Amino acid sequence: MFFYNGNLHDSSSIALSIADPALLYGATVFTTLRVYEQSLDSPLTAWPQHCQRLKSSLEPFHWPEPDWQRVREGAELMRAQWPVLRIAIFPDGRELIIGRILPQELAIRQEVGVKAWVAADSLFIRSLPTHKTGNYLSSWLALQAAQREGCQEAILVDGQGNWLETSTGNLWGWREGRWWTPPVEVGILPGVMRSQLLNCLATQGHPAILEPWTAEVVSGFEALAYSNSVVEVIPICEVFSENQTRLYPSSHNGFSQLRQLFLG
Repeated sequence: MFFYNGNLHDSSSIALSIADPALLYGATVFTTLRVYEQSLDSPLTAWPQHCQRLKSSLEPFHWPEPDWQRVREGAELMRAQWPVLRIAIFPDGRELIIGRILPQELAIRQEVGVKAWVAADSLFIRSLPTHKTGNYLSSWLALQAAQREGCQEAILVDGQGNWLETSTGNLWGWREGRWWTPPVEVGILPGVMRSQLLNCLATQGHPAILEPWTAEVVSGFEALAYSNSVVEVIPICEVFSENQTRLYPSSHNGFSQLRQLFLG
């Protein structure tokens, strides 16, 4: 089942023109959200923020905005069946909304953490990194490579080896009694969950440190995690890079702090 161009389809396939830019070039923008309390209006769902994410890419791309009322109607129909929605907008304003379940291993990963592999190869550098476009090949390739190494996540880096983000989320590091996360200016996706957590920390009087993650900065982290709108906050318990392994705690007071701040 999916919602496409104003209609609900009871199918697992879609018909696109062979000349469709979405097919030829990955020309879509998308956002993925988790529906909390079975409502798009729950503050945790962050519906306005996800719509704004889409708008923030449509404007510089000079693409027309979709019929937002129709997008909302489609999301309402889909959220009745699925807790996670992926909303994609095409260059001509068409919308595609698909749904999925929460990861089956989510609770386990939140408790014991995941292993991450540093994807230190130019093959894995994202194009248009501050926009969430349908061209997600580099991140997908990095995740596939990480899985071949026995890991569940990949850490993307820039040309100087500075850590940027993971293949599916934003990075968080704990040191000196504060949370750190790379700034958008270094070339990362400004995740909706990242923004929510930054706001929560600032409201509580403990703003995160926004600094580039150089090797020196990374070496000082006591704990690591990544976030996105589906999994919330996941600890990173091991990092593999250049035949080296570094261990981090999967339980840390900072993790519970982030989750509690988000969930209220």
